[in-house]
Amino acid sequence: MRKLSYIVLGIIIGALSTYYFCPKQISEDPVKIVKPKGVISVEKAKELNANWTLHRKASVDSAAQKQGRNQDDRSTYWSLEDIENYLGYAKNQADSLGYQMTGIRVYLGVYGKNAGQTKKDLTTMFIVPTGKKSTESSLNLNFRGNDGDIPGEPLNEGTGGQAGYPN
Repeated sequence: MRKLSYIVLGIIIGALSTYYFCPKQISEDPVKIVKPKGVISVEKAKELNANWTLHRKASVDSAAQKQGRNQDDRSTYWSLEDIENYLGYAKNQADSLGYQMTGIRVYLGVYGKNAGQTKKDLTTMFIVPTGKKSTESSLNLNFRGNDGDIPGEPLNEGTGGQAGYPN
């Protein structure tokens, strides 16, 4: 009977040791998808695009025709891979320049006369990282989220398009 109690005690100690000392499987929390502020409906996007066409297209196309083109670009496309790579690159640059990257800003630009015949004087868009110096207070009292541009390298060279939304 005494041998049986040692066996039972050994099983209990073994079970407790296994429970406490063996690595536990860590269940990863599912990625939480958060709808960002500013997401609009497809209908609202169509309305905004129609308003651009109504109020800006004739002027922009008129300027493009002066350059010997029928129309100028009205959208720019970057692949998801390019955007993800750029965000990583921009965050790394921001860190090395002493900034905390908090967002991006999209600017309109125009290629100059020296851009080559295919781009000469046409519209482009480029993305610039925004943020604040890392030494600034982490308490952001600017509720508009209007941090300054980081003096890193912007992303340009997207593919332009002339079709309206949805393309």
